[in-house]
Amino acid sequence: MQVAPWQDESMAGVPFVDLARQHATIRGELDAAIERVVDATAFVLGSEVEGFEQEFAAYCGTRACVGVASGTAALTIALMAAGIGRGDEVVVPAHTFVASALAVVHAGATPVLCDVQGPTGLIDVDAAAGALSERTAAIMPVHLYGQPCDMARIGALATRHGLAVIEDAAQAHGASLDGRRVGTFGHCAGFSFYPSKNLGAFGDAGAICTDDPELERRARLLRGLGKGPRGEHVLPGLNERLDGVQAAVLRVKLRYLDGWNGVRRRWAAAYRSVLPDGMVPLPERERARSVYHIFPVRVRDRDLVAGRLRALGVDSRVHYSPAVHRQPALEEARVAGPCDVAEAWADEELSLPMFDQLTREEVERVGEACRQALAPGDAPQQDWG
Repeated sequence: MQVAPWQDESMAGVPFVDLARQHATIRGELDAAIERVVDATAFVLGSEVEGFEQEFAAYCGTRACVGVASGTAALTIALMAAGIGRGDEVVVPAHTFVASALAVVHAGATPVLCDVQGPTGLIDVDAAAGALSERTAAIMPVHLYGQPCDMARIGALATRHGLAVIEDAAQAHGASLDGRRVGTFGHCAGFSFYPSKNLGAFGDAGAICTDDPELERRARLLRGLGKGPRGEHVLPGLNERLDGVQAAVLRVKLRYLDGWNGVRRRWAAAYRSVLPDGMVPLPERERARSVYHIFPVRVRDRDLVAGRLRALGVDSRVHYSPAVHRQPALEEARVAGPCDVAEAWADEELSLPMFDQLTREEVERVGEACRQALAPGDAPQQDWG
């Protein structure tokens, strides 16, 4: 009996991400940073958090950074600090990680989900404009997969309607548009430092970046149960403070971030040279500099192809299915018009291995596995717009 090509077991495996490789290259620095925190016994906030806040604000190009416990906390507190809550609506793309919309719910507002662009999966500005109502208070562009959104058009739309812009930069540490880093375009931005992010901690961690002194002040109060300088609790805040250990780890890794991002861009270019025609990667945009937190492709019969890749030893993932407006936790969200493109992304998106310590040999193995997994006739050409 003839063996199908995707049943070939001879190819070496390629992991989706391998943090152990990254940590091995800087193990001494990481150990010293953690030891510093242990010696100082500054486990929540403290000097390491303050140091990281200053360094990350300088890296992004914002006046201030407020360290918090997770990316979801960053977005939630950013919304609350901007005065957004009950009775307000926030426009969010329907193709993103669910935390983008859940942060709006946690802040007491209502997510309004709009469609995205076919080539990039980023928020469709025309769809966002059509989603506005008299209750709209903010737009949340998500720099998905490490790509910067079209912030000029989003900013113009927000200015016309008097809306706040809360950037979800959870996947875009170091991404830029026209030489300006994400996190500097809106009223504020939320970042995640989940371990697998381009800049990842040793657990959950996040930050809010802003140029607004009052928003910064409120965010600092909200992350720490609303406690003021004299011990009084002046706001009904949350308990979402950044740990000293996480901040110390992030300070070490921040020094390497630009180099790691450059390697990711190199692997993205290599992937484009080896992938079969039936897999459609993100477009390269002239003014936008992506950091490729994830390398997604759109492919027909996604689940079938993923299974074949798995049999060939290639670890792939799906980001994100179902689309946000199909998530049971968001049944109370308002859906602004058809979200057909977001649903197509949910049906067709497949993420290939992407991390800075990949090797060229592994990228080529992934490309070969993709060619084998995409057997002739499985993936006819179609309009990916």
